[in-house]
Amino acid sequence: MPHLKLDFTLFVLTFFISSILSAQVILDDQLIPLEESDYQSLSSPYHTTLTFFYNLREDNYDPKVAAGALFLEDKDQAKAERLAVKLKQIFDGNGVYVKISEVPNDPNYIDSLYTNQARFFFDTRRLPMVYLEKINGEWKFSAFTVSNIDEMHKETYPYGTDRLLNILPKMGNEVYLGLHFWQLAGLFLLILSLFVAHKLMTFLLDRGFLYVIRRLGYGYVGEKYLLPVARITSIYLIIVISSLFIRLLQLPIEVVSMVLKLLNAAKPLVVTIVFYKIVDIVALYFARLAQKTESTLDDQLVPLLRKTLKAFVVIVGTLFVLKEGLEVDIVPFLTGLSIGGLAFALAAQDTIKNFFGSIMIFIDKPFQVGDWITSGDVDGTVEEVGFRSTRVRTFRNSVMYIPNGKIADATIDNHGLRQYRRFFTTLTITYDTPPHLVEAFVEGLKQIVANHPDTRKDYYNVYFNNLSSYSQDIMFYIFFEVPTWPEELRCRHEILIQIVKLANSLGVRFAFPTQTLHMESFPEKQTLTPKYAEDARAYKAKLQDFMTKELGKKDN
Repeated sequence: MPHLKLDFTLFVLTFFISSILSAQVILDDQLIPLEESDYQSLSSPYHTTLTFFYNLREDNYDPKVAAGALFLEDKDQAKAERLAVKLKQIFDGNGVYVKISEVPNDPNYIDSLYTNQARFFFDTRRLPMVYLEKINGEWKFSAFTVSNIDEMHKETYPYGTDRLLNILPKMGNEVYLGLHFWQLAGLFLLILSLFVAHKLMTFLLDRGFLYVIRRLGYGYVGEKYLLPVARITSIYLIIVISSLFIRLLQLPIEVVSMVLKLLNAAKPLVVTIVFYKIVDIVALYFARLAQKTESTLDDQLVPLLRKTLKAFVVIVGTLFVLKEGLEVDIVPFLTGLSIGGLAFALAAQDTIKNFFGSIMIFIDKPFQVGDWITSGDVDGTVEEVGFRSTRVRTFRNSVMYIPNGKIADATIDNHGLRQYRRFFTTLTITYDTPPHLVEAFVEGLKQIVANHPDTRKDYYNVYFNNLSSYSQDIMFYIFFEVPTWPEELRCRHEILIQIVKLANSLGVRFAFPTQTLHMESFPEKQTLTPKYAEDARAYKAKLQDFMTKELGKKDN
């Protein structure tokens, strides 16, 4: 960055010395008046302009004649000459040069573009209050222009710098390299001031600013983000100083005009760079806020927000550089852009729909990264949410790209937002299971649910609720309080293992579709039908033994 400032300064110096002209008003050599009456006439805008500027040239300095081009009600000649010189300095300080060949030479000229009156404007953008007006058959600078000369002069040379216009020429008028000595001295002082300002700002930023930021506990942020912004801001201050003092040197008008145009373009350019850097700071702040939230969708939104803001800053900054710096009329460009934007919108309806669909996803947050969603043929885990499409990893390990416009209009089942994960099954036991054994089995199932650490304790249903064609059915309806599907599978595994162990402990047999053929029992062979205890206390004892041996393990 210091090398950039030095190179810029050297460029400006080289440009000054290599672009020496002899006059502040651009005159075609073939149009330079040969007769005195040509530059002492007010008969047309051309003659008034020539009279005013030609008589303020260094080689033909006659402010008394030039002051005649000003419309003054009082006849104070000294005041008129002072205002004429100030008006000339206003032209020079704003870099407005007049091509005499382009000024109309029609005594009856009418401004058909702005006022439809007998007026001529030199530069409606930089000097909108300066214009010639036909008064009593003569073209003069209007009374409105004359009354605002002092105010315009202060705006052109603010902060008391206008006093230097009278101080600098006293340093000497000897000519060296096409410039007066006071101009060369002023140029040297300007470069010296910029160099000193650069060193001072570098010291204050690298030592003072960075030291304070580190003491506040933001050393990393200050060094990586805030310090570059501060350094670029220092460049802006140097540009402002240059634009203020370059006007005082009264350099050739083409040089001043070109340098001011470059400086005016550099101002919005530097401001654009500053805001471009500030976007990184804003994005860092939002990234830290996103880390504090449970939603992973915020983490996807921050990079997209950063890119969008940077694109916006670049577009707006470019428009300001063109309009304010290079003086390019951007109205036709914006008009064409609006018409082209309409055509583009009609041709890219799907893209725009997807864009607004992505905005709705970020606003409504129907899902976030890592959620398992189901929507039509889509079934998988969300990996990334972009401005156009959402990427979903299916359980086949393939990747699906779904346009956001389609997702915004679709019904989405977000399994990732479940607080509880339901587990429902029917336990079928054989018809030869006696009621007191069923009661004991159901009671054991409830104890299994109550003792598991990841089940919902305030709501579950375990009941003997149906008699089917081949079994007695027990409804087993519970919920797991776990965040992911693998955790849910683990809990199911543990519960089912406990159910099998309980059934084996109690002697409960699970039923399945069978056909039973009853035959007489032979003396030498026992029947296949088991013998059940008639007393319920036996099964309660077995249940207590099961709870002690199996469920007691969880407590230990």
